[in-house]
Amino acid sequence: MTVALPSAAADPLVVQGRGGGLREVASRRFLLSLLVRKELRVRYRASVLGLGWSYVKPAVQFGVYFVGLGLVLRQNAIGDYAVYLFGGLVVMTVFGEAVGNATRSIVTNADLVRKIYLPRELFPVSSLFVAGVHLGPQLLVLLIGAVVAGWAPDPVGMLALVAALALVALLSLGLGLLLAAVNVLFRDVENVVDLVLMVIIWTSPVLYPWQRVADLLGPYPVLLAIYQSNPLTVAVELVHRGTWANASPGNAASLPPDLGTRVMVSFAVAIALLALGQWVFRRLSGRFAQEL
Repeated sequence: MTVALPSAAADPLVVQGRGGGLREVASRRFLLSLLVRKELRVRYRASVLGLGWSYVKPAVQFGVYFVGLGLVLRQNAIGDYAVYLFGGLVVMTVFGEAVGNATRSIVTNADLVRKIYLPRELFPVSSLFVAGVHLGPQLLVLLIGAVVAGWAPDPVGMLALVAALALVALLSLGLGLLLAAVNVLFRDVENVVDLVLMVIIWTSPVLYPWQRVADLLGPYPVLLAIYQSNPLTVAVELVHRGTWANASPGNAASLPPDLGTRVMVSFAVAIALLALGQWVFRRLSGRFAQEL
């Protein structure tokens, strides 16, 4: 009796641990939901407030900046400064949490990575979803504050809010995939990321109006163009357009010009970053188990 052996063409050699990328994650939604619930349970285990910390932490951060900059340093000369400030903080908070947690996601789940196969991209993606869970309460507080300040929703503003969230999600996922993969090989990456996230809030008009940077960099138009083209800066300005701009008459006139063009450029950059992050992640994912 002859036993047929599988041909090399029919069963090609594959790198173990390298899956189908983000497309495979989309087909493993149940696993993704389990990881998200696990992350939330671990984070709030034995916690009295639980998910309430997603209100407390941004509220304390907002209070520190509002008192220190708004009242002491008189930045509250900006109309509806509370809405302006909190809108920018929402963007920076969700971006910082998503990227910071995604960077550590493979290392912190080392036991799962070593023992069983599942799409490795699930871990950075779950970090993004956990940040999204915490975004909900912050966004609710922002919208309530904007309504109190006199905000009236308009179609363009709502579209700007959706675009801001989509842009931050693409940036966070692209960077998260890239940094999570590199962090497995070089653990210094997570410490560098922490340092960058500490100062990144100053690189966008969150605590101050963009006109001050324009006045400072006026003699250097290239530097000003780089500052304004920062996708996070564009995301912050989109949130300002969606909430703060309609809170009081005259606020909209303070928005930067050519925002629509920079939105398209920022989405192109974010999509390119996502493609790069996925490519690097897939290239390195086969080495995760042995490096961990």
